[in-house]
Amino acid sequence: MDTVLVTGGTGYIGSHTCVELLNNGYHVLVLDNFSNSSFEPIKRVEKITGKKVKFYEGDLRNKELLRKIFKANNINAVIHFAGLKAVGESCAKPLEYYDNNLYGSIALFEIMNEFNTKKIIFSSSATVYGNNPLPYGEEMPYGIISNPYGRTKCMIEQILGDLSKSCSSWHTIILRYFNPIGAHQSGMIGEEPQGIPNNLMPYILKVAVGDFPELKVFGDDYETPDGTCIRDYIHVVDLAKGHIIALKSLLNSNNQGKNSEGINIYNLGTGKGYSVLELIKTFEKVSKIKIKYSITQRRDGDLPICFANVSKIERELGWKAKYNIEAMCEDSWRWIKNNPRGYKNV
Repeated sequence: MDTVLVTGGTGYIGSHTCVELLNNGYHVLVLDNFSNSSFEPIKRVEKITGKKVKFYEGDLRNKELLRKIFKANNINAVIHFAGLKAVGESCAKPLEYYDNNLYGSIALFEIMNEFNTKKIIFSSSATVYGNNPLPYGEEMPYGIISNPYGRTKCMIEQILGDLSKSCSSWHTIILRYFNPIGAHQSGMIGEEPQGIPNNLMPYILKVAVGDFPELKVFGDDYETPDGTCIRDYIHVVDLAKGHIIALKSLLNSNNQGKNSEGINIYNLGTGKGYSVLELIKTFEKVSKIKIKYSITQRRDGDLPICFANVSKIERELGWKAKYNIEAMCEDSWRWIKNNPRGYKNV
């Protein structure tokens, strides 16, 4: 089978994607510098699948390390997750984000070019849609983006578009994620944010296990049915399986669906939104745990509603999200029950 290099493979989405890659017979190489993770997810991925991962510790900006990896392995494709991803932190530390996310990606693309490995799936975000009208569709232009994290996603997408226009042998799929939550059904791998979580579900889990006294809900006066923000939540396993479908298309060099820049872009979401309060209530129902919360001021930059148009990936690749919001909450709860301290249990 083909060999796939996964950058950032010890992270939340990367580790779940490694499980699906191994279960589908791919040889998996992982490169990670542990800036927001540890080696423990790799051990657990191997335990879940009964298969080995070839691991390299290091930074994507280290081109000599990248050359070593590409020389030692016949790599057929790359799935590029590695990058800093906290919106608030990116506003406080913009240079770190541009250096890590942009320069790291450019270094990777240069080495891929050098070794004639020109098939890549890039982990992007619904952030790039900014203030576009709903639902977000892949044909839309970039919206107004208010943070360096989102801008790095736009810039990397544009770099990949320029590469594809400059050389027809480059084959690129960009996957724009909406709001991944949940965990592997084994309860062995899940999301482990560092410090105070930036996203809703990890914060709910911290309250559920007693790490935080309550959840802060940012605003209840939006023009939504219950006044709280609505988001398109997708199970992380559905998200990971979307990468497998995309990879099969990429390796077949299918030109279907390419835009004017020569790249394929697909949304990964469910096409349906749930409010903050709906997610809290669903989690309480499946966990039998009461989540204390208080309403506070709106957070700068939060959109009232965000959800995907997923018709393109359903039509062209046959992918559709399988798990509902109850399953997302059940699997999140199983993960945190088994690992109240995350991977620090070990």
